[in-house]
Amino acid sequence: MFKKRIRLNTSKLSVILYGALIGFLTGIVVSVFRWTIGKLLQFVQALYVDISHGNITLIFFLTIANFIGFLIVAWMLNKEPNISGSGIPQVEGLLLGELKINWWSTLWRKFISGILAIGSGLMLGREGPSIQLGALIGQGVASYKRLSHNQSKGLIASGAAAGLSAAFNAPLAGVMFVLEEVYHSISPFVWVGALTGASVSDFVSTVLFGQTPVLSVGHLTVFPVQLYGLLLVFGIILGLFGFLYQKVLLFSLNCYSKIKVPKYLYGIVPFTLVIPIGLLWPNLLGGGNNLILSLKETPMTMKMIIVILLVRFVFSMISYGSGLPGGIFLPILTLGALNGVLMAHIFVYLHLMSANYALNFVVIGMAGYFACIGKAPFTAIILIFEMVGSVTHILPLALVSLVAYLVVDLLNGAPIYESLLERLLKRKPVHLTMSSMTTTEVPVLAGGILEDQQIRDLQLGSNSLITLVKRSEHVLIPNGDLVLRAGDIIYIRASQNDTRLIRSQISVKN
Repeated sequence: MFKKRIRLNTSKLSVILYGALIGFLTGIVVSVFRWTIGKLLQFVQALYVDISHGNITLIFFLTIANFIGFLIVAWMLNKEPNISGSGIPQVEGLLLGELKINWWSTLWRKFISGILAIGSGLMLGREGPSIQLGALIGQGVASYKRLSHNQSKGLIASGAAAGLSAAFNAPLAGVMFVLEEVYHSISPFVWVGALTGASVSDFVSTVLFGQTPVLSVGHLTVFPVQLYGLLLVFGIILGLFGFLYQKVLLFSLNCYSKIKVPKYLYGIVPFTLVIPIGLLWPNLLGGGNNLILSLKETPMTMKMIIVILLVRFVFSMISYGSGLPGGIFLPILTLGALNGVLMAHIFVYLHLMSANYALNFVVIGMAGYFACIGKAPFTAIILIFEMVGSVTHILPLALVSLVAYLVVDLLNGAPIYESLLERLLKRKPVHLTMSSMTTTEVPVLAGGILEDQQIRDLQLGSNSLITLVKRSEHVLIPNGDLVLRAGDIIYIRASQNDTRLIRSQISVKN
């Protein structure tokens, strides 16, 4: 009866162990990064408040400190350009095999320069850099163990998920962001490692920061179904503003590129402009999480909201366009929350709804705005659900996110991180790897053109080879007669500079 021996399947055990190690290291690094930025920003804001109370001599000290901070960041950017921006495009390029990055050189410089840039009050977020820090830690572990590029990709993805998880205390959103936005594939090995890394990283950050959600806005009133028409209008408006955000952000990068100075010196512009902004509105500085939390307590007129929205929109473009280390993740959520408050004011003014639902629009606005700009609706919904800590708004979140996403899609808006990656690759051809081979994972989607196709019918080019097909827990030999089924994962081996083209071609067919 029991003649057949039971064999242990340990294929995913090493993935889990690596994920736990990367999650632990990332949790510590990102938590210190997050804590230091918070303390530095509090100190800087307090200085601006003291100046407004008459301590004018502090202006000189603040100006000198800002200039020194700029010089340090500029020096690091000159030495290691891969620390610029959020770091998410660099992670995507690394996973695609189109960028080569020195993990240690980038890691410590990103850590220090990110603290200086974000902590000085620039309207940049810590979340993108946290994702890059985690990915670099994953790359470092893979490098130490001398794993192949294909094996390293899973560890890099685990680190990226762990980075977002530690930044937001949102492990599920960290996993979903990697699958939906960064890795673009639902490989069992990737999601198992990413979930492990994100969970361990979240545990570390929870021990240090507590269990209160990052953006805990309190109790939300259940939004009535009869007012869902307002959500449709809100979703359309968010989609239009999201499309505008995409275009203006890319335009700001183009404007900086026309300045006839080295790229690492662009940061002098935001480092200078942050001083008058801090003197006038010290509470507006930084990524915006404190501003979001204040929306539930501080009454604002419509005029105040519009001014704050414009200031944050314009200066976040100036900050990110300069290429300084810092992301757009939290600034996008802040703009979404402000859009929500503004629309709530308008609806209340027109007697279309009660003011009791204004806070719902803050939460829904964050999800919808990120969903359409990043074109990652699942990540947006899960992220806001985890950060806010309430399940009463899931359906409104989904509705607005879907409508806003659809508006941007109809306008041919591309995911912002993919657009930034394309710019990065055009600007840095020296880092492309031309000769080495890499393996690309492509999922077969239900209802896609790849479903029910035979291997022989796939036209991938003479320099590409399907090495195996994974179906559930089974590995299939990819002979020409094999028929692809929904849920299969195809492994295609090709030169690295062909990999991206294959991905784009297959995604269209799929």
